[in-house]
Amino acid sequence: MSKLLEGKVALVTGASSGIGEATALCLAEAGATVAMSARRAERLAGLVEQIEALGGKALAIPGDMAVEADARNAIAQTVAAFGRIDILINSAGVMQAGGIENCDTETYRQVIDINLMGTVYTSAEAVPHMLAQGIGDIVTISSLAGRKGGPMTSAYSASKHAVNMMTDGMRQELGGKNIRVATLMPGATETEVAGGIKDPNWRTAIAAHVSKEGAVKPRDIGETIVFMMAMPRRTNISEISVRPTIDTSA
Repeated sequence: MSKLLEGKVALVTGASSGIGEATALCLAEAGATVAMSARRAERLAGLVEQIEALGGKALAIPGDMAVEADARNAIAQTVAAFGRIDILINSAGVMQAGGIENCDTETYRQVIDINLMGTVYTSAEAVPHMLAQGIGDIVTISSLAGRKGGPMTSAYSASKHAVNMMTDGMRQELGGKNIRVATLMPGATETEVAGGIKDPNWRTAIAAHVSKEGAVKPRDIGETIVFMMAMPRRTNISEISVRPTIDTSA
């Protein structure tokens, strides 16, 4: 991959696995300096070593994006270390089964706190720096589930739909100030998303869904983000879906 993003400083949240990890690697390969945040410090340390072995620059900032202080600290440490933040990738997220029958409201709260509020916290902290620089990019990893709800997905779908609307609102607010804001909605992607699901039946179903033949690979998402970031400033790919070719439903 050519050095399309040389000189850029990026922060990727949820970088300890899956889409976040792959995106951090792709950004680094494209020449960006990459800060990474997630709860699993040991995974981040290994990723820093991997990027540095490729000749890149990286920083691990352990933290939980559902905790406002942690999320804001990730931005602050990135700027303190590298002097700026050009790219924010909001990739931290969680999936839980959640229907309204026998509803566990704490499940809804957990999903919304991470998927929606974590994005709010990091974006709110990053935007003043980007405004001062006169340039910036924010990409939020949403989901096709944010477009269409279903049984037992209402908590997750609601959080992702809210993320879609918030991100597009930011796009309209900030586009005239040279800050591009975009929503990326993956379909079935081979990640560890099922691992934390409490409901065993739903965990099995989602694990099968994301590991099926033809599922998108995390690196496919990372390379898509590099492509988006490398577009001329006049062009914002403000919303993009990346799904398996075999998934032909709406």
